[in-house]
Amino acid sequence: MTCKNLEQQFDAYLYGELTSSERDSLESHLKECAACQSELEQFRRLHALIRERHSPEVPAEWLVRCRQRLEEAIDREEHGWRRLLADWFSVAPGSFPSRLAAMLTLILFGFGLGWMLRPGAGKVVPSARQTPQLASFLGGDLGHISSISQVLPDPESNKVRITLNAEHRVTLEGSLDDPHIRRILVDAVKSYNNPGIRLDTLDALKERTDNPMIQNALLYALQHDPNAGVRLEALRCVREMNWNPELQQALIEAVRRDANPGIRVAAADALVQHALSQHDRSLLPVLQSFAETDSNMYIRLKAVAAVHELGQTP
Repeated sequence: MTCKNLEQQFDAYLYGELTSSERDSLESHLKECAACQSELEQFRRLHALIRERHSPEVPAEWLVRCRQRLEEAIDREEHGWRRLLADWFSVAPGSFPSRLAAMLTLILFGFGLGWMLRPGAGKVVPSARQTPQLASFLGGDLGHISSISQVLPDPESNKVRITLNAEHRVTLEGSLDDPHIRRILVDAVKSYNNPGIRLDTLDALKERTDNPMIQNALLYALQHDPNAGVRLEALRCVREMNWNPELQQALIEAVRRDANPGIRVAAADALVQHALSQHDRSLLPVLQSFAETDSNMYIRLKAVAAVHELGQTP
């Protein structure tokens, strides 16, 4: 590697963001190259000047004003999104308009708002085993972590990479068998304020729906997350779980109480699919209630068909 290429790593080197192999290679070169030693020293002086420079705190009213403008921009874009999506989805004669409206609502609120508010992916930095500062907060909760920049699951290796900011910016990498990884992801699902990160976290957690701690987090997201897109993703994840009373009750509550019609329809589909595939007649009273009283025509008709089929099953 040439001196010019190595110079591009000086910033990362000074911030402690190189991997161990990159750092060893750079330090070996520095021992033999006086020109690079001199260039690195200039970088050090520049970093020292930057650290001495006072960074004024952003006034709180500026942040409030920016958030308000963002919300206004989202509201202005809503009609444009609806027109675009209307071109993608056509309602065939006899199909249910409520289902199309549900799809539009989910996409608009779940992914339009959620992904617009997510932060950019952070620069990859050393792993946990290379960062002793992690020991100070791994035993705590997210209160010790100022922000999470990225949650990146790797389906091939079954590992997750989490880039977060605490006293120092660090990257954790490991499988969901690691209690530290698992705890940070579960805490993020339940309490982190960015819906884009919560979506990525659910994508990582869905690989271990057999774990009770992860099951609890997925059901919590389905029942309590304020973002419709996150709740929908949580619903997709819990459908991979083994059926149990907690899952059944969470789906029933979603049909009865969720404010988003798309999530209500998806939860009803999950209940009906289980009832019919397993011939679970214990769900008959619930389905009869949906058939008689639910405000959504699709859910009523779906429940009526399921009740009829279960009633014919010996």
